Amino acid sequence: MITALAVLVILLMLCSLALHIFGLPANWILLAFVIGWKIFLPETMSWNFISILAVIALIGEILEFAAQYFGGKKYGATGRGSLGAFIGAIAGAILGAPFFFGLGALPGALLGSFGGCLVLELSHGRSFAEAQHSAWGAFWGKAFGLAIKVSLGVWMFTMSIPKIWPS
Repeated sequence: MITALAVLVILLMLCSLALHIFGLPANWILLAFVIGWKIFLPETMSWNFISILAVIALIGEILEFAAQYFGGKKYGATGRGSLGAFIGAIAGAILGAPFFFGLGALPGALLGSFGGCLVLELSHGRSFAEAQHSAWGAFWGKAFGLAIKVSLGVWMFTMSIPKIWPS
């Protein structure tokens, strides 16, 4: 019975990683499944292990935003353009979510990052070429940040499997 339940939890954790595509907090949901397993079978893992997973999830969030910020900065974005990229990414994910059965959230976040940076750079008085260059930096930074966050989620998943699988 425990083996069947472990398989179910591992599959749910794997499915939670797919939530990155929809712009949802996949790493935090994965962490919630691990905490649920810890509560169900306390002897399988320590709270220190769960704390490590929480730190990894938090680092993923920080690195996602930092990559977007520094990507834009590398391409010449101002602080205003970076703020526009952050706001645009969130708005783009929300506005894109209804399209393609929720899959539109990912391109919506990327395009929102680009568009938000572009609009605020233009409103800052920069030329279109300069604003577009900065917006591409924010776009690629967001894409790189998402890749980092997904990678850290996969790492959390692989670290959790031995703790959940019955020995």
